[in-house]
Amino acid sequence: MSTIIPFIKMHGLGNDFVVIDARAAAIPTMTPAVARALGDRRTGIGFDQLILLEPSETRDFRVRFFNADGSEAGACGNGSRAVALLHGAPATVETGGGTLRLEPLEGGARVDMGAPRFDWDAIPLAYPMDTFTMPVGWESLEGPMAVNVGNPHAVFFVDDADAVELERLGPIIEHDPLFPERVNVNVASLAGPDHLHLRVWERGAGLTRACGTGACATAVAAIRRGLVQSPVRVTLPGGDLVIAWQPGGTILMSGPAATSFRGTFDWDDYAAGAAG
Repeated sequence: MSTIIPFIKMHGLGNDFVVIDARAAAIPTMTPAVARALGDRRTGIGFDQLILLEPSETRDFRVRFFNADGSEAGACGNGSRAVALLHGAPATVETGGGTLRLEPLEGGARVDMGAPRFDWDAIPLAYPMDTFTMPVGWESLEGPMAVNVGNPHAVFFVDDADAVELERLGPIIEHDPLFPERVNVNVASLAGPDHLHLRVWERGAGLTRACGTGACATAVAAIRRGLVQSPVRVTLPGGDLVIAWQPGGTILMSGPAATSFRGTFDWDDYAAGAAG
């Protein structure tokens, strides 16, 4: 007998998601193989991240994020705004990266992403080093700051973010042994006293039009280095996010989200493909 699963296709600044709401009705266990099969843009539905909503014993509900390669991420900023818009009311949610507070706004949402972490073993790195200006480099990309905002980020400040060969250097840095859980790679250039231009190579997803946690990590890094003042407008290929943060506090991210369409799929089709 077929298992028909409803889904909602959503996006935040072009960073796209398949959302499956399993809070009221359980679904079969999501596996990396099934997530990867669903994420294939030629033979599946296609997404940057799959978002699974589940019941929680301690929060309003639980949110899980799967990348297109099937790996599970601790947090997704753009995806969290999509969830807030879909839920339609303020909520405190459980994620692999910690507790998030969501608040829907007209055409988008504001998310309290929690406090950033900077200790080497919280990123995590393979061995101790200064994370404010890491004494490492990959060709022209040198001296990044490491920040964990629910998932690990390396932030590089450059003269021109568009000039960086991120599609080539991104996977090299992502898979460097220095990062035992891999890493998101951010390249940013200064566009004004409260404005950054950013491109992101996402761990497990590659180049995307927007990355909410990348915008958070980059804004925090720029504020810590005295390059910008909060709140910061972060311009990504898909559009703008506004990030507010003061040292010692939590990160507030505001920006748009939208529903693209709704549909269903037969779980057995993708489970069979994943098994094959």
